[in-house]
Formats: sequence, structure tokens, C-alpha cells
Amino acid sequence: MNFDILIIGAGISGTMLARELSRYKLKIAVVDKENDVANGATMANSAIVHTGYDPEDGTLKAKLNVRGARMYPKLCEDLNCLIKTTGAYVVACSSDEEKQLDVLAGRALSRKIPHEFLTGDEARLREPNLVDNITKVLSFPTTAVIYPWEVAIACMQVAIGNGAELFLNHEVKSISKSESGYTVKAGDKEFSAKVVVNASGTGAEEICKMITDQVGFQIKPRRGEYFVIEKDVHISHNVIFPVPTEKGKGVLAVPTVYGNTLIGPNSEPIDETSIATSDDGIKYIKDNITRILKEVPLNKAIRTFAGVRPSSTSKDFIIEPLGEDNPNFINIASIESPGLASSPGITEYVIDKYIKDRLELELDPDAVMTRKGDIVMAKLTDEEKNAVIKENPQYGNIVCRCEQISEGEIVAAINAVCGARSVKGVKKRVRPGMGKCQGGFCEPKVVEILARELNCSPVDVVLDRKKSKILGRENR
Repeated sequence: MNFDILIIGAGISGTMLARELSRYKLKIAVVDKENDVANGATMANSAIVHTGYDPEDGTLKAKLNVRGARMYPKLCEDLNCLIKTTGAYVVACSSDEEKQLDVLAGRALSRKIPHEFLTGDEARLREPNLVDNITKVLSFPTTAVIYPWEVAIACMQVAIGNGAELFLNHEVKSISKSESGYTVKAGDKEFSAKVVVNASGTGAEEICKMITDQVGFQIKPRRGEYFVIEKDVHISHNVIFPVPTEKGKGVLAVPTVYGNTLIGPNSEPIDETSIATSDDGIKYIKDNITRILKEVPLNKAIRTFAGVRPSSTSKDFIIEPLGEDNPNFINIASIESPGLASSPGITEYVIDKYIKDRLELELDPDAVMTRKGDIVMAKLTDEEKNAVIKENPQYGNIVCRCEQISEGEIVAAINAVCGARSVKGVKKRVRPGMGKCQGGFCEPKVVEILARELNCSPVDVVLDRKKSKILGRENR
């Protein structure tokens, strides 16, 4: 199978690059070892579009974060994806922390990022839940939150619509140089490509080792754990940050696009990419969030989860060829915070700096870079709902009562381009199981719908990965 470019990894970096490249007359392949798009770091993060005040001057993080954040509103509009401007407060509780706010404000000023200082009392008028010992706050009113996997899926849908090919459950086994570029064996297939982009997250180092011993960096995964607070509990309007440290941005409160609040994360070095939560991690979050907020009812959490960040021995993003001997093998590695916010900027940077000189980029006049949104019954008026139900009665059958998700929405998510093939895949796309009961009532129905639409036995329906079957035997 011959391609102009092969992208390893279907997270936010890989899918966004695939979408942008699909506007050109190129043969594009995206391979991923997982059973769905956005199943790694893109699936489990804080979902914040950081404005770009935090990274140090002169870094790719600083340059691409600022650029990427400014691109997101138009991108989300084009993709019909949710984006919510919440604003953000970085709070100081001492004179030393106030000095650090001054440093951040200086960076914001030089990067033309909107910001303002507030006294502790001024901030508490707007956010009464801030603790009393907060003395000064740096406000960033343009900070936003998104639904990260929605953006990644939407990008992949656009790319596929323009001719790109997606190969899930295709773990890369070997890479070798060829006369025309590289030969990549993944799953049961062999791919030939002029250019290979390594956007494989925590697997980036191991992918490089398939070509050379001189990788130049080591992936050092870090686990971040979170609480998800139910919708009817108000904690803050803004994203609330402590003053950042070398370990990261700290334990924070994040209002989500759907009305929940995320509390977390910690930042724990791990040897394996385990996404299990830990007693120590949960305790750390509990102890630290109370340093900045008065009331955080963690007893109202509907779930906890963990994600793994592809941190590395580099303090910056690694976006460059794999040495002089491999100019057509491009790494997009060590994409930790603010990687999500930077992704549109990363895509632009990679194409301008490394792709356009290696491939002939001829615009495809038939390429469509926008995406039409699916029907969301909860957003419709009664009149609009009645019209939809009249046309398709499945939209009148509510499957998930917590989130008011209909059978029609689930069926559409399964049958869409890059559609759901698992319970988690359905959950990512249309949210059944995201409410208070966490799928306790709706999951059996989702399994039934998946089996029907995929023409398989319920026993063959998986939770997430290809072998994660939910049922042991059929009983009907």
C-alpha cells in the first residue's frame, strides 16, 4: 500500500495534521494501535485551551501555544465542535507567588495575551469560592475549554471525507528505509510512504528505535488523575489555577463544556502507561484543591479517571526530523501540556517547516474542510424535536436519561464516518454513560444497539479495546 505520507497515531496531533493535509492532492494514511481515534492522551486531559502565558520564552511551547489558541475558535466553528470561553484565574497566596504572577504577566504582555490583575477581594466578588488567603489573582479572560476527543474525531472525519485512510487496530511492528522513503509494517499490512510522521504519544521513543539507536530523547510518562463532579454542583465560573511549578500547572478546577467540573490532576512519574487511579493520587488532589477553593464537594464526584502524558527528557515539544539520516521521518513527540491548545499551531508548523518542502502540495478543489454537526436532541426546541421524531422515531426513544441521549443519536454515531465501534466509542461521541449513573441504566441498551447496527452478537460488543468484551455469553 503506497502513500505520500503515513501518520502514526490518531490522537489530536495526528488527526489534526491529517485533516489539514487532506486539503491537498495527497495519499494519506493514519495508523493507530487502538480500537478508536483519540484513545490516548487526547482522551484524558484537562481539556483547556491555554492562552500561552506559561511556557518559557524561546520555546516551541510558547510559540505554538499562542498560535494554536488563537486558531481554535475558527477551527471549532468549521468542525461544528463545542468550545466555551470560561476565563482563567491564576491565584497567589504569598508574596513569592505574587512575584511569579508578575513573571507570567510579563510573558502575557509580550505575547499580546489579554490579562488583568485582581486583588484577592476583587477576585472573590467574582468567584466567592476562592479561599480567603488568596492575595492576588492574574486573570486570563480568553481561556477556553473544549471536548478534546470530539475535535480529534471531527478532524479524522474531515480527513477521511477528503480521501485519507484510517487503519485502527494496526500496531506498528517494524519500520525500514526504502528507496522511496519508508516501509512500515503495522497490523497485518505493509505500508510504503515517502514521509512518515511519528505522533504516537507515549510510544514515540519505541517507534524511533525501530529505525535508529540514536533517538535523542526518552519518553518519561506521567499520570494525571481527576475527579468529575456532577453538573448540579457549582464550583467556579473560571478555570482556577494555583501558581505553576516545575511539575506543571498544579491541581485545578475546570468547568467543562457540558457543565461538569474536573478537579485535578496530580503529576506522577510511572514506569508503565497504566490509567488506573491510585489512593495516593486521589489523596494528593484532595489535599491540594482545598488550598485554593473553599468548597469542593468531592463526595459529589460521579467518577474518577486517569490519563498518561507523554512527557520526556526534553523540556520542550520535540518537532523535528529523526536526525540527519532520516530527514523524511518527522517526530511530533513530548506533546504534553499545553499540547492540546498548541495542536493547530503544531499542525501549521509541521507543514510549513517540514512537509511542504518534501511533498508537492497541490490544493484539491474538491476538498471539504468543514463538518456538519449531528442532531443533538437536548439542544432542540420542542417543535424541532417533534419534526425530527416524525422523520425518524428513533430520536424519540431516550436511552440515556441522565444526558437525554436518544437511540437516533447513538445509531447516527455508530453509522457515521469514523463511527463508534465500542461502548466507549459511543460514549465519546454522544455521551450516554457520562451522567450520574455512569451507564448503570443505559449501557445494556447501548450494547444492544451496537450489536444490532454492527450485525454482531452482544457477546462480541467491546467496552473499548478489541478484546475488552463486556458479556461472557449470550442469554436470550
